[in-house]
Amino acid sequence: MPPLPPTFAVHFQKECTYLFVSMSKIDQNKSPACPIRSTLALVGGKWKLLVIYQLAEGPLRLSQLRQRIPDISEKMLVETLKVLVQDQLVHRENFGEVPPRVEYSLTIQGQTALPLMESMIHFSEQYAALCAS
Repeated sequence: MPPLPPTFAVHFQKECTYLFVSMSKIDQNKSPACPIRSTLALVGGKWKLLVIYQLAEGPLRLSQLRQRIPDISEKMLVETLKVLVQDQLVHRENFGEVPPRVEYSLTIQGQTALPLMESMIHFSEQYAALCAS
């Protein structure tokens, strides 16, 4: 593995010591987190990025998300959305109608995860090409 650029290494070392972010499962007061850990806490896991990816096209209702991600259970989808809303990556809009109508959409913070996903797709394509050769 090539060494990290010196400026990145210094920034990383500095930020890993004192960066605190809103994370659903990490106690901010006891667990200082570096940028990589913060990112993983916010968008890591099996379903979060898939939900964010689906919401990139626009607001969706729970049933629409369930159709687009067929292998997620409804319970897990609701839990994932709850965490994403809590972390302010997703906005939940309750229209107060009968029958109830709720839509989920990406917040501005949630939209900042999209370039990360593009980089992940690029990495995956490069990795697959490397393994194929």
